[in-house]
Amino acid sequence: MSADDAQAAEAAGAQQSLSQMALGYVPARILCSAAELGVADALENGPRDCASLAAETGTDPGALRRLLRALAGLGVVSQLDTERFALTALGSRLTSAAPDSERAGVMLTTAPELWAAWGDLSAVVRSGEPARDPGTGWTAHEAMLRQPEVAAQLRAGMAQASREFAAGVAAAYDFAQFRTVVDYGGDEGILTAAVLTAAPDLRAVLYDRPEALERVSAVLSEAGVADRCEVAEGDLTTPLPPGADACLLNNLVRDRGDGKAAELLRALRAGLAPKGRLLLVETLMPPVLTPDASAAYGLTDLNNLVFTGGRERTRDEYGALLDAAGFTLGATVRVPVSSGMPDYHVIEGIPAP
Repeated sequence: MSADDAQAAEAAGAQQSLSQMALGYVPARILCSAAELGVADALENGPRDCASLAAETGTDPGALRRLLRALAGLGVVSQLDTERFALTALGSRLTSAAPDSERAGVMLTTAPELWAAWGDLSAVVRSGEPARDPGTGWTAHEAMLRQPEVAAQLRAGMAQASREFAAGVAAAYDFAQFRTVVDYGGDEGILTAAVLTAAPDLRAVLYDRPEALERVSAVLSEAGVADRCEVAEGDLTTPLPPGADACLLNNLVRDRGDGKAAELLRALRAGLAPKGRLLLVETLMPPVLTPDASAAYGLTDLNNLVFTGGRERTRDEYGALLDAAGFTLGATVRVPVSSGMPDYHVIEGIPAP
C-alpha cells in the first residue's frame, strides 16, 4: 500500500469511531426484519398508514412505527406525517417483485445460520476453519442448503448475481471455439443461456440438483436456446459427458479451500479432452488491497472463510491451484461489472501434458 493509500485509509477511519463501526449490525437487522415482515411489499402500491400496515404484516402498530422511523433514517421509506409512510426509490428494491430486487440478498446476508457463524469469527481466525454448528458439524452454508426455503433464497441470490455478469462473460470470452460446454451447478441457466446466445453453433449440458432445476427450462426457452442445451440432474461428482471440450464452473471454486478445490479440479481434469478448457468464472483478488478495494474483496474473502471454508484468490494463487490439479493457467479475461460488484474474470485452465 502506498503512503497516499495509507493516509486515505486513516482519513476514512477518522470519520467514524470504532464504536460506530461496531453498531453496523443494527442497520443489517433493521433491513432483515423489514424484508422478513414484507414491509416494502405492503407499501408497494403507495403510502400507507401505520395501523393498516400493522394489520397486513401481523405486527404491533407501535413497534412497527418505530421500525419504519428507523427505515426512514436508512433512506428506505419516507415519513409523510405522523402516521403515513411511503417507499423511496431505494426502498422499492426491497420488494419481492422489483426487477432489481435485493430482498433475497438481504435475507441471505442476515440468515440466522450465517449470523451465528460470524458470531464465531474469533474462533474461525484462531483455527483457520469455517464456523460449524456444534450439534451437527455443518457449516452455515451446509445448514442453509438443507432447508428448502433458505436454499431457494440462496439460489435466488446466485441468480441475481449471475444476471449482473452473464452477458459480459459471454461477450468477453470466445465460446464459439468449442462444440460442447458443460456447466456444473448451472442453477437457473442464466449464464448457460447467455453463452449459447453468443455462440450459435455451441451446445451445452447443464448439471445441477433437482431442486435447482425448476426454472431452467423457462430461462433457456425465453432465451431461445433450449434446443441446444441438455439439462440433467447431477452435481460436481458427475463425470464429464463424452465429447465435452469445455467445463464451466461459476462461483464454485471460491466455496472451497485449496485442498478441496484441487481435488475437485483434478477430477474434472481426468474427463476433459487434451485440448479442452476448464473455465472458472470468479473474481480475482488484488495482491494488495487499497481502502476502496478492501470492502469488496477483503470482506467477501473473510465471509467465504466463515461461511464455507472457501477463499478469494489472486491470479498467482489460481495459477498454483490449477497447477496442483493438473492444469496450467491460461488467459484471465476481465469482465467489467457496473453494479458496484467486483469485476469478474474468466480464468482459463489448460490441461497439462
